Amino acid sequence: MLQKLNFEDDEQSLGRPLDEVDQSHLLRPEFYWGLIKRRALYFAIPFVIVLSAGLALAVLWPATYLSEGKILVQSQQIPTELVRPTVTNAAQERIQVIEQRTMTRENLLAIIDKFQLFPDKRTLMSPTELVALMKKSAKIEPLAQPSAFSQFRSRVENPTIVFTVGFEYSDPQTASRVANELVTRILNEDLRDRTSRATDTTKFLAHEVQKLQADGAAIDTKIAQAKLSQAKPSSNAPDPLAAQLAQLKSELAQKSALYSDHHPMMQALKRQIEAMEKAAVAPAPANSETPVGLDVLQAQQESIQKDLETASTKLAAARMGETLEKDQQSEKLEVIEQPTTPQDPIKPNRAKIAEIALAFALAAGGGLVLLLEMADKGIRRSRDIFGVVDHRLVVAVPYITTQGELRRRKLRMIVLASTVLFALFGVLVTAYFFLPPLDLIIAKARVGLFR
Repeated sequence: MLQKLNFEDDEQSLGRPLDEVDQSHLLRPEFYWGLIKRRALYFAIPFVIVLSAGLALAVLWPATYLSEGKILVQSQQIPTELVRPTVTNAAQERIQVIEQRTMTRENLLAIIDKFQLFPDKRTLMSPTELVALMKKSAKIEPLAQPSAFSQFRSRVENPTIVFTVGFEYSDPQTASRVANELVTRILNEDLRDRTSRATDTTKFLAHEVQKLQADGAAIDTKIAQAKLSQAKPSSNAPDPLAAQLAQLKSELAQKSALYSDHHPMMQALKRQIEAMEKAAVAPAPANSETPVGLDVLQAQQESIQKDLETASTKLAAARMGETLEKDQQSEKLEVIEQPTTPQDPIKPNRAKIAEIALAFALAAGGGLVLLLEMADKGIRRSRDIFGVVDHRLVVAVPYITTQGELRRRKLRMIVLASTVLFALFGVLVTAYFFLPPLDLIIAKARVGLFR
């Protein structure tokens, strides 16, 4: 059986040794066209299989939606020179603490039960695995800011000023609800933490003030008793204790016009007056121990009085800071962008998956064709003949095209041209009946509706 062979390199290769025959056929389109006709099926099978699998993966891969909001660390509204806040932790540190408290096991399990998350996995996963999956789906991270703004905030010890709170889920509405729940819990936790710290500070300072007041009252009593024991008035001489008591009352009356009753100096004078009045009516102790010197007691009184004034000042500042926290006038978290229902999924990237599938399909089809071509021992060129026959015995015989081959070739050209025209006509008809007007398409493209 005769077969047409394309000895395209006969004139260049005939009459030359086998090792001198060039590889110019690799640069000719006829070589690749013949390769495509011979190996089209072997290329199409892996190409279709790999491409179909990739497109199926791109279409069937469940979509994941991300709903996120933005929270701003709002600085204190009242100048810190007038009212200093009780809580002075840096914003970044507070956010990390709030994140750890919000993402506890109990809170995450409560959110999972509240919104019935992961219904297809709850029967197959333990609570610990569900918590890990919830942490993986939730996102709390700082948002990068412009360098100039970040440097300005860093000078006031607030390097993190905006952070995002989001949640990834297969249902966009559920993702939005869970993200809003996380935002609400973070705001409540921040408010509770700041108020609790301010209240605890006020309670601690109030306890210290009460302790110092009790110590001051005890010292005042001892001083009054020491003065009473040292005083030995005659029957006609005036009582020095009564004179000193009258002097203290006069001093109290004078300073009451300048200070309020809660001022530490006013309270100290009242305690001294009460101690001296008690000492005046109390009987003198018999056989008592050697009393402490009056100078030592007065030095202790002055020291306690200074500590009391300092503690009272701190207590007043702490109470003002507590009021600042309760009224939410200090540094606080403010939602600047509420989590909304997402419209487009963040993954998978179906276009990218389709492109990768197309590349792998081309590689699979081309690789199989390359392997088959390398393993093929058929004779298709003069170089192949020279491998089995001496080149001096080979002569090129021109191929004679018959009339039937010419007619079939002409018929194929007519069929191909008709198919192309018919396809072009179908595309035009489809565009006319189903696509919007061309000017409308151009207008939408200009405003970016097709992005």
